[in-house]
Amino acid sequence: MAKLENHVLYWRPTCPFCVRVVNYLDEHGIECDMRNVLEDPTAYDDLVVIGGKRQIPCLVIEGRALYESSDIIEHCAQHA
Repeated sequence: MAKLENHVLYWRPTCPFCVRVVNYLDEHGIECDMRNVLEDPTAYDDLVVIGGKRQIPCLVIEGRALYESSDIIEHCAQHA
């Protein structure tokens, strides 16, 4: 398993784009810290502070927000 250090994925299990990213990570044995916005009441607030919006999926890389499932998957493929 590859671990992406200093990466946090904000996601929701009812979001198809989020599920796409999570499935990619699982299928390729990639781990990173994850925050389910439905289970973590402060997660959306943190997203606004970090990236200025509540959009998910969002991969936070050393404090920088990356949006769009295809961009997140591409990043993970290159850095895992």
